[in-house]
Amino acid sequence: MANEGVTDPQYEPVNTGRRRFLTATTAVVGAVGAGFAAVPFIKSWNPSERAKQAGAPITVDISALEVGQRLVHEWRGQPIWIVRRSPAVLEALPTLDDQLRDPMSENPEQQPAYVLEGDPHLRSLRPEVSVLVGLCTHLGCAPEMKAEIRPEPFDANWKGGYFCPCHKSKFDMSGRVYQGVPAPTNLIVPPHYYADENTIVVGVDPQGAA
Repeated sequence: MANEGVTDPQYEPVNTGRRRFLTATTAVVGAVGAGFAAVPFIKSWNPSERAKQAGAPITVDISALEVGQRLVHEWRGQPIWIVRRSPAVLEALPTLDDQLRDPMSENPEQQPAYVLEGDPHLRSLRPEVSVLVGLCTHLGCAPEMKAEIRPEPFDANWKGGYFCPCHKSKFDMSGRVYQGVPAPTNLIVPPHYYADENTIVVGVDPQGAA
């Protein structure tokens, strides 16, 4: 026999007002929680500080750069090669024209016009200093620098330059591509200028450049 005066909770009348309050409260708490959880995800849509800086110009000190040496820096996620070329290499550059696909750098997409205003064989603002994007124009591999004038296994008459071991593309010390190799175009010369005698700014054209 059931005890009188004791009510089984499962048989209590439904308190609709209390249920609505609990439902609404749960929904609000859930929405707030979802909002906080979404903050890191939405924040991830914003570019990182590193990404914001990726396109900014870079400044390079070349005061310690010796003949035959190369400095490697990064700009827009690409390797930038700054090389001090030897007098012998500079003398050899004009002799290579008949072996090259685009000796006068007539493809305007491969370099700013101002680097051709002096001697187009050099593709540089200063004869001895070359500035290139160090990516092969075939599949984006990183060519090896072979700066010395001496016979190489891939070219018995090598006059210095860059060799891509992946697919055997060759470039001279101005980044001009040889004929008969997979790479279709010269290496890219990025926009740059000299802030002073020993400082190159990569990523910006000289003031007044067309």
